[in-house]
Amino acid sequence: MRVIIVAVLALMGSVALADDIDDAHRQAISGRDSYWNCLARQYQREDNRNMSGADFTSLIASACPSERQNFRVMLMDFLSLQFPDVDAGAHMTTANNAIASAQKDVVTAFVKHKAAAK
Repeated sequence: MRVIIVAVLALMGSVALADDIDDAHRQAISGRDSYWNCLARQYQREDNRNMSGADFTSLIASACPSERQNFRVMLMDFLSLQFPDVDAGAHMTTANNAIASAQKDVVTAFVKHKAAAK
């Protein structure tokens, strides 16, 4: 009987952890979407049309600080739950790389759009 109780408690704990991981994943996706939407708003601004690629890169690097930080934190929370044995520094690197990739994609689109308009 005790074995069954222990097994049920262990199963309940793993279900709770799976729910926590799913919630953290949804929050990370939401953080990503908020950051991307903010970057998209920056991309669409009228006053960007006369910017150089370098100026736009600087703008994007400093744009959306609260959305960027929220995405970083939510992604690190998810990664920490999904991969608890991995060093926190590796999770930080992954989050920073995701942010850099988003910024690079927006800048690349801006530069290509600008070149096509010429």
